[in-house]
Amino acid sequence: MSRPLTEDATDDRPGNAEEWLARLHSPARSAQDEEAFELWRAADPEHAAAYAEVEYLHRSAALLGGDPMLRAVARAARRDLARRRAARPTRQGWWVAAGIAACLLLAVSIVQIVSDRHGRGGQTYAAGVGLPQSVVLSDGTRVQLDAETSMVARFDGHQREVILRNGRAQFQVAHDAGRPFLVVAGGNLIRDVGTTFQVSRSADGVTVGLLEGRVSVSRDTVGHAWVSDLKPAQQLHVDASGRAGPVTPLDVDAARGWTRGELAFSEQRLDALLHAMNRYSTTQLRLGDPSLAGLRVSGRFHAGDPQALAEALAQGWKLRVVRTGPGELTLLPASEAR
Repeated sequence: MSRPLTEDATDDRPGNAEEWLARLHSPARSAQDEEAFELWRAADPEHAAAYAEVEYLHRSAALLGGDPMLRAVARAARRDLARRRAARPTRQGWWVAAGIAACLLLAVSIVQIVSDRHGRGGQTYAAGVGLPQSVVLSDGTRVQLDAETSMVARFDGHQREVILRNGRAQFQVAHDAGRPFLVVAGGNLIRDVGTTFQVSRSADGVTVGLLEGRVSVSRDTVGHAWVSDLKPAQQLHVDASGRAGPVTPLDVDAARGWTRGELAFSEQRLDALLHAMNRYSTTQLRLGDPSLAGLRVSGRFHAGDPQALAEALAQGWKLRVVRTGPGELTLLPASEAR
């Protein structure tokens, strides 16, 4: 899915996204692994996009862990890789995990192809770590892709369809009365004809926010079907089980802000804020004291500038910032011994 890092990389150094996923989820991972991973991901935009894709498939595999096909694939992968490991005992255990992960990713991809309208193909777009990226689809629709976002666009003479696999995107839809514009996200269908709206997909569900025009959000599941129409400045959240919440007001300024690289937070937990900000930079912000996780933070910050955020937290919330690695800043209580 991605190219090897270098020709002279050590035999034990991951060279593609699947292997890095296995290494980072291994109990044996180290700080050196994380540092090397950040260097690998920053070396090529394709690396970041590939890792975002396999992370999505990994989460899908977790959700489909009870699927008989996936269990069978995992068992077969373990048997095959156990034989390989016996033949090459110098390999570390995480390589076995990498092989199993790759097989599971392939299986989930097969499940996706079956469920995504029987694999009609399409154009894939992906953004890794960094500021939002702008793309123009073949019909003239403008899309803003947030960090760690991937989607597939499938257009034909009758319909325009986008599958949002993970992340967040804003769609400024080109008008075409003869071809409705559809976004599929987590089993939910967002139908639109010429407007501007945002869709966010994460582990806890899908959120649709409308900036201009009108959209219809629906789900067609036996015993659990519903339709909800949105007006400008409204949003709807659908949880991971497919249950729609009430229509609520949308913070339009904050919604437009992230497309310009500006993130607004209101009484946000510090750990969640850092998780959101770390998607935009290879320099990662860490908590050096677990007691800081629940600290509530409000403000508007520039995505991709962790140093500025760290300085703002140091001044406004009395924290201390320590550089603990080439790509890491750690936040500590100001009173902690230096």
